Amino acid sequence: MRILLVEDEKNMASAIASVLAKNNYTVDLAHDGEYGLDCALSGIYDIIILDIMLPKKSGLEVLKSLRKEEILVPILLLTAKGETEDKVMGLDFGADDYLSKPFKTDELLARLRALARRRGDIIAENTHFFGDLSLNPHTLFLSCGKESFTLTLKESQLIDLLIEAKGNIISKNTIIEKIWGFESEAEDSHVEVYVSFLRKKLKAMGAQTVIRTIRGLGYCLQHLED
Repeated sequence: MRILLVEDEKNMASAIASVLAKNNYTVDLAHDGEYGLDCALSGIYDIIILDIMLPKKSGLEVLKSLRKEEILVPILLLTAKGETEDKVMGLDFGADDYLSKPFKTDELLARLRALARRRGDIIAENTHFFGDLSLNPHTLFLSCGKESFTLTLKESQLIDLLIEAKGNIISKNTIIEKIWGFESEAEDSHVEVYVSFLRKKLKAMGAQTVIRTIRGLGYCLQHLED
């Protein structure tokens, strides 16, 4: 299980990381909010431990940005003892749990085990299917039979849009608005590039589901055995 620890107190971060490593967790460290957010947006983490008091961008700002981007990985907030307002705001912004400093390592490990069980439930409930494909948009994991790929975030968002359309056509404009945003400068060529990436991965997996181009209209998924 891979954990992102965003904590600016480097000695504390190293101590926590050491404990987690001894308990078979893989840990990546970030010491400020901006870098922590960049890491978290990669979508590769199973749990994020996020301190509220961080330089460059606060933990609450990071949390709010992640939930806005629909990064649903469980997040454990580290708060100062007695800071009730921070705890309430964190839970309102979408944190899954909080732990007040100072804390005992046994309590931290127990909270992480609980979050891991919760994440397992989320993963099971949120796998999307079409034809012979299965996609978990939270882990970015696309599977076909015994073959699989970990997608980039935009690849996952694109194939997820197509899966949710259930074979109906999605225009390039809709794809750009959904993935890049209304004010983005992304063009049709950006969509074409990511469609090309996905087609190569579908082919490599031997998938019978393909992305069809409907000239002048957009794209849709088709399962060739249908």
